Parts: sequence; structure tokens; C-alpha cells
Amino acid sequence: MAEEKKGFFKRLVTGLTKTRDNIVAGFDSIFSGYSSIDEEFYEDLEEILVMGDIGINATSSILENLKKQVAERHIKNPAECKQLLIDSIKEQMRVDSTEYAFENRKSVILVIGVNGVGKTTSVGKLAGKLKDQGKKVILAAADTFRAAAGEQLALWADRAGVELIGGQAGADPASVVYDAVAAAKARNADVLICDTAGRLHNKKNLMEELRKIYRILEREYPEAYLETLVVLDGTTGQNALVQARQFSEVADVNGIILTKLDGTAKGGIAVAIQSELDIPVKYIGVGETIDDLQKFDADAFVNALFDVDEKEPDVNE
Repeated sequence: MAEEKKGFFKRLVTGLTKTRDNIVAGFDSIFSGYSSIDEEFYEDLEEILVMGDIGINATSSILENLKKQVAERHIKNPAECKQLLIDSIKEQMRVDSTEYAFENRKSVILVIGVNGVGKTTSVGKLAGKLKDQGKKVILAAADTFRAAAGEQLALWADRAGVELIGGQAGADPASVVYDAVAAAKARNADVLICDTAGRLHNKKNLMEELRKIYRILEREYPEAYLETLVVLDGTTGQNALVQARQFSEVADVNGIILTKLDGTAKGGIAVAIQSELDIPVKYIGVGETIDDLQKFDADAFVNALFDVDEKEPDVNE
């Protein structure tokens, strides 16, 4: 397990290269280019953070925290700010609750997200991960809007070795969920994962569809814990933040799956999402294989972003 985590951290460091080049190179030139800490120094830092997709609100909080630390510790040398800045970014990414309650009880995971963000792939990978933990998983192909989604999910279900309850293209998504709940109950499944369509340009329809699905789950499967995850594409930067905000207006979102973080310069968006929406990023994807979807660890992410070596976990912790 530790090996897998280490391997993933290495892939994360590699995957975040473009983001790092985008942000960290700029920081280094500021830390070494300024001889004193003044307003201009902070303005330059602000520009790099905002340009790195960390978001205006998160950037303001990070810099406020940094200024406070600098004043309290009477720091005069800009180079001494680097670690404080890293710590300040980590602090900004802490959210109250990142539990994975669905791992420990009978659950339904509703996965939403617009087309093209890697939603169906994430559903397949998540199914594989939970199956590897010894759970009985059933998938519901409730994204009946996109004809290829069902076929794609069938391939992932096969790969992950889990059962798929499918609907015909154009079928009512709520009826697919209804059938899947019946199957989950009959087969005593631990987790039912529903792949749903997410069409934000038609918010009213999406709200209706989700309401219908929520109603069925409440009525037919009240004993199951409900988790709603939104899948966002890391390469879209601020647009991902906008989508997350819109989805949180129509659904009770518990967490985010952030995909395609490998090879994008916009990885800073993970900071913005956690900080600005107070919705935890629960999983990140840095590649195509099942193992490339991992639980999100804010500290490891920031360490990878700055290419700081991961410390071995303390056995006494």
C-alpha cells in the first residue's frame, strides 16, 4: 500500500510538472529577486497565484496568512517566506470534513459531471478501487443521454469485475436507478455507483432529473448512505470552479473528483475548489489506468506541486 502511494506521489510530481513550471518558477524568481519584503513583493506573489489558477479568494487568504506570519516572526528576508507560503497554501486547502463514509457502510454514490470530463472513466476506476477493498459493487448506467456512455461503462464494469445495470439509450435515468436499487438490495451490494448525465446548459432539466433520482433513492433505499460526487476536468482551470459551483446549486455535493491533472498547467485549481467552495476534492486522476485515481491528500498535492520530498509517515502518528 505504501509502495502504491509512493508510486502515485511520483506520478503526481511528474503530472504536475507544467503547473509547477507555471507557478513555482515564478515564485523562485521572486524569492531570489527581492532583497526585502514590501508591497510589490506581495503583488508579484499574488499575480503568480492568480495566474496559476489558485483563484482570487484563495489567493487573498493565502497572502493574508503569509503577511500575518511574516509580521509575527519579524521575517525580513524574502527567501525565508517560501516554506511559509507552502504552509499557507496547505492551510487554505484544509476543509472540515473529507470522510469517505461510503467505504464503511451500505452506500449509493451518485456521480455527476458534464460530458468530456472523464466522468464514466472515473466511475469505472472508483468501482475497481472499491472492489479491490473487498466490496460488492454494482454500477448503474444512468447516463442514458449519451449513447456511448453505456458502452464505455460496460467496458469498465468488465475490467473492474463488477455488475452493471444498464438502460437503453434515451431511457429514463430514474428508472435505471430504480432497477439498480432493486438489484443492489437483492444481491446485498455494499456500494451502488450511479453514472448520471450532467447537462449544465440545461440546468432546469438536470435539476428535475436529479430530484427524481433523489426521490427514488429516499423512497426505495432509505437505509443507504448517499454520497454525491462531481467530476471536474483539471485542464479547464477556472471553468472547473464555475462548474463545481453550479452543480453545488442543484445537488447536495459531498466531494469532487478532479481528473486529467497529468500534463496540465492548471493544477492550482485544486486549491481554489477546496478553498472557495469548502467542498473537498476526494479523488484525483493523473492518468488512464485504474490505479491512476487516488484519494486526494492536500499536503501531498502541495508537496508535489513544489517538488518537496514526501516525508516517510511517522509510525507514531
